[in-house]
Amino acid sequence: MKIDNIEEKVITVIMAAGKGTRMKSDTPKVLHTIFDKTLVGYVIDAVNKTGLVDENYIIVGHQAERVEEYVTKNYQNTKTVLQSPQLGTGHAVSMVLSFLNDFKGEVIILCGDTPLITEETLKDFIQAHYNKKSDLTVMSAIFENPTNYGRIIRNKDDSLNSIVEEKDATLEQKLIKEVNAGIYCINWERIKPAFSQLKTNNAQGEYYLTDIIKWANEQNLNVNAHILKNNEEIFGINSKIQLSEATKILNKKSVIRLMEEGVQIVDPDTTFISPETTIGADTLVLPNVYITGKNIIGKNCKIGPFAHIRDGATIGNNVRIGNFVEVKKSVIEENSKTDHLSYIGDAHLGKNVNIGAGTITANYNALTKEKCKTIICDDAKIGSNSVLVAPVRIENGANVGALSVITTDVPENSLAVTRSPMKIFKDWVLTKIKKDN
Repeated sequence: MKIDNIEEKVITVIMAAGKGTRMKSDTPKVLHTIFDKTLVGYVIDAVNKTGLVDENYIIVGHQAERVEEYVTKNYQNTKTVLQSPQLGTGHAVSMVLSFLNDFKGEVIILCGDTPLITEETLKDFIQAHYNKKSDLTVMSAIFENPTNYGRIIRNKDDSLNSIVEEKDATLEQKLIKEVNAGIYCINWERIKPAFSQLKTNNAQGEYYLTDIIKWANEQNLNVNAHILKNNEEIFGINSKIQLSEATKILNKKSVIRLMEEGVQIVDPDTTFISPETTIGADTLVLPNVYITGKNIIGKNCKIGPFAHIRDGATIGNNVRIGNFVEVKKSVIEENSKTDHLSYIGDAHLGKNVNIGAGTITANYNALTKEKCKTIICDDAKIGSNSVLVAPVRIENGANVGALSVITTDVPENSLAVTRSPMKIFKDWVLTKIKKDN
């Protein structure tokens, strides 16, 4: 890392061991999702995007195997460390002592249930830590109603004296609006000894992370607090209600950003778009559209209403994704249309392709558990209520008749039809009525 010509390694410790009792769920709290990304995934991505972090240590506990499986599957620079038993936040960080015995650099301590934290805020935080040549910096926030938060107590020289929890605060201290945001930046070499000297002389009988502040001051180290700009970023998730609130906050930021970039979103209140999705200018997004995951959508498209675009979609310019259409892990090139009631999954649609209403790309083999690809080349036309059973390829200019089930490749400029010939039974209705009477 390079900040103001100072090169140091930065490592993070992300606390993700808690059960999340108030979530009322069998899923570990940090594995709950917003736009199909886990809460801890948002935190890991934020620190990685700073470009300053070499390695992340995730402290796991409750259902550790599930959290470890997610982390190791999705992140290369991340290791999990088991905390068992769970004896508090200070104890959680101490779990990495053996891994960082010879480490020299800064350690950022975060919570795995704060998905709104951004890389910009973390960069500012680290920069402030270096600017003041701090040994320990705590991120803080200003709240008009600071109830239930630990208060930041500063010295006359503005350095950090302590953090006082509300239950321990005096009436005067309760009037303080600056609170602990729960993110720390520490000079590991200097603060590391504190974790071997923490005590459990508190009501919970736990090792508190906040006690390192008192320890650092007793050692005459440089201890500071840095106020973040946007309080929403430290919003922690402890219940399904808070999960919903965080989703709305993330979505609002995403929708506003896209509209500022020239996307027309008719009803932001009913439109949900992942912050990892990019959309080109002059694309029209109609109400009740849900876009999740990482996607690229081009210019002058029309999406919705009631469309669902899932992770891994790349959609070119002038494409129409209509009502009750679902798209997943597919490429749709420019000037193609799928307007009604269709599923496009694991597919590649070329240019000027027209998909009739009710079309399905059948991409999943339930016996082999495989997902196969459907390729529809330029200028192909697929009739309504057709099923394309992957792997299959529809060549340039080919047409598929309505109600067809396509199981083999269709040659260029050919017509493929699999439906049975129509039969007409004259006067069948009259005969049926007469017989029933």
